[in-house]
Parts: sequence; structure tokens; C-alpha cells
Amino acid sequence: MGTRPMRADAARNRDRLLAAATEVFAERGLDASLEEIARRAGVSIGTLYNHFPTRESLFDAIFPARMSILDERAAAALADADPWSGFVMFTEALFALHAEDRGLNDALAQRVPLSPGLIEACHRCFGHLDRLIARARDSGQLRADFETADFATLVWAMGQVIRESVDVAPDAWRRCLAFFLDGLRADAAHPVPVPALTPDQLSRLLAT
Repeated sequence: MGTRPMRADAARNRDRLLAAATEVFAERGLDASLEEIARRAGVSIGTLYNHFPTRESLFDAIFPARMSILDERAAAALADADPWSGFVMFTEALFALHAEDRGLNDALAQRVPLSPGLIEACHRCFGHLDRLIARARDSGQLRADFETADFATLVWAMGQVIRESVDVAPDAWRRCLAFFLDGLRADAAHPVPVPALTPDQLSRLLAT
């Protein structure tokens, strides 16, 4: 038996809740009040729970779609004739998304367990990075020992920088990222004694 279609008024309420939640989480982070989301959507808190029984179900309805913009950014970066420029373009786009959305920044910094949909979106993002990093390494511009798994530590570090500075200095993260990227250039490289995370370690960390 098929699922009954949602009534028009229920569908409108769900759309309003998603729009309000996207705004409120972006402004205030994952700890934002669900009551505020319901109020901004113009519905009761009971209506919110009817559509999204848990806070996590609301996260999963919002953040994978927010991450999908990175698919477009990755396509543009891979089309760039300069592999280093493409790598930098995608990296800056990723952290610009973090900076404009506190909720997404909190989620990717793993302040809560990642939902299945967001884990899938993260793996897709790292797939883009695999290709961008390989191109930049093969061109001789990116240091030869930088692995895709190393990018995960950058995500955690930049997430903290963004969270601590965004209210006072919204672009401070760009300066921090610029220093980091300069350190990834092949002509600045020195041997690193600690190996990169293994694929298994990275998968386990993403699923934490």
C-alpha cells in the first residue's frame, strides 16, 4: 500500500518549518530553540513535532541539502585549468558555507552525532576533495604528502576558528586559511613524522 499524499496545509506547514529551521540554526547554531523555530514558522510546537519528532530528524531534513551546493562548487573547481586554483576555490567555498551557517558549522565540527544523510553528504564532499587534491599534487603545486584525510583535521580546526571569531571578526577565518594554504604549497614542504589518518580511521571519526 502506498503512502498517502500529505495534505496541502500540512505540506505548507512542513515547508514553513524547514525554512524557519534553516534560518534559526544558521543564526544561532544547533542549540537553537525549537520553540523559536515553530514561532517563526507560524505553527505550534506540536505541529513541529508532528513533522519532525526529534531535533536530529530536523537536522537531517536541512543540512544534506545545504551541503549539496558543494557539488556545484566542486564541478567549477575541477573545471579550473589551474589545479591549485581549483583546490583553493573549493576549500574557500567550503569554509564560506561554514561561516554563513552556524548550525552547519556545528554539525560538521561534530558537536552532535552526524545523521545518515549528513554522513553521506560528507563522504560525497571528500570524494570531490580526493580528485581536487590528486590534481593539485600531480601538478607539483600541492605538497606530495598531503592526503584527503588530512583535510578532516582542517575542517575541525577551521570550524573552531569560525565559531570563536564570527561575531567579532567575520572574515578572520580567511586569514587563518590563507596561512594554512601557503603551508601546503610544495615549495614550502618539510617532512612530517606522523602519518595521515587511514580511510578506516576517517570513516570511524565521521560516524562518531
